[in-house]
Amino acid sequence: MHSYKNIPQNKMARKNIAAGNWKMNTSIEEGVALAQVVANAQRDKETVTILAVPFTHIYPLQKKIKSSSKVFLAAQNCHHKNSGAYTGEISPSMLATMKVPYVVLGHSERREYNHEDNALLALKLRAALDAGLKVIFCCGEALEIRKANSHISHVKTQLSESLFQISAQEMKNIIVAYEPIWAIGTGETASPAQAQEMHAAIRAMLQKQYGKRVADNTSILYGGSVKGSNAKEIFSQPDVDGGLVGGASLNATEFVEIINAF
Repeated sequence: MHSYKNIPQNKMARKNIAAGNWKMNTSIEEGVALAQVVANAQRDKETVTILAVPFTHIYPLQKKIKSSSKVFLAAQNCHHKNSGAYTGEISPSMLATMKVPYVVLGHSERREYNHEDNALLALKLRAALDAGLKVIFCCGEALEIRKANSHISHVKTQLSESLFQISAQEMKNIIVAYEPIWAIGTGETASPAQAQEMHAAIRAMLQKQYGKRVADNTSILYGGSVKGSNAKEIFSQPDVDGGLVGGASLNATEFVEIINAF
């Protein structure tokens, strides 16, 4: 059994982040209404709130959400080239031109359904950072890998072959999101102890690659069926700095409860 639970760290150095991933959900009208409720709610001002929305929603939401509300938008993906004959794709420079601050890369659904491997994600990460975007970089394991007790080595490979290609200086533009794939949309949730074990392991990997300062300053989000009812306990773990929230982010009341769970 790996013993990563007591890695020394400084939680005060890191931002608390509640990121909602809407995936392929909501009409533009529904999305605008949802975002406005979140933006206008009484929220923990110390928590960074990010909404990862469909490409079609970015411009309408920018028009409707006041910048003073401190709700930031993220794209759910981008291409690894800035232009070219790639029908249906969106480039990182297009997002940068629209002043979208964040992009989600490496989400488990993109890895599975779109066959995005670590080499491609390294290219996407490079392109996104070069365009001036901040990246929510996802990693995580499927159920069979967890059952084989090789989840930590699996995530280490994901990070080594993609994220660890960038410099320590560039890590200030990275948020890591750990997704236990077996706990997404299944109703299963990793126990707070399981979440902490993996988050501490990831932080140890960051420390080995980049040093203690980068490890202490990188926010690591938990992305496996976070709800209003379990957020407080999960977020209280020393190496869990927030959540990448799926289904619950489509319910404004519940998502605000998650934002306020720190």
